[in-house]
Amino acid sequence: MMLVLRTLGFVLAGWVSIVSAQPARWTTYTIPETGTSVEFPSSIFTEEAGRPDGHGERFKSADGRATLSIQAAPNVSHDSPAAFLAKNNPPAHIQYKRVTPRFFAVSSYKDDKVWYDRCNFSGGFIHCVLLHYPASEEREWDDIVTRISLSLRGD
Repeated sequence: MMLVLRTLGFVLAGWVSIVSAQPARWTTYTIPETGTSVEFPSSIFTEEAGRPDGHGERFKSADGRATLSIQAAPNVSHDSPAAFLAKNNPPAHIQYKRVTPRFFAVSSYKDDKVWYDRCNFSGGFIHCVLLHYPASEEREWDDIVTRISLSLRGD
């Protein structure tokens, strides 16, 4: 019995999330058509997962538990961040919301995931990053989400 408990303890102690399992390797992804660029952890988001709306790319972690979309689309209506956000009817239960004249960032929970969206408005485009990751790993993701968010640029 003691051996079983000790083995279980090693298994539990050895389990680490995908985020903290290894130091992240960062890469800059650029959308040439729009001037959008963002740093992202390419050692975590290792799989291409299709194209989002507009220009860009969607990535996922090898285990499929986390996704990242990097995208840009023309701001044909010349919306401000506040107007664009209002038009898209964000859910009422948003946990975090910051809106400025140049960008918005919103985040909340859906089922067992955290979702985080940031969109910058410049150069006639809306430049966005959208992340989904396990809510149980929220603290481990904080620094990664912050770095991704703050690195988002658009011409």
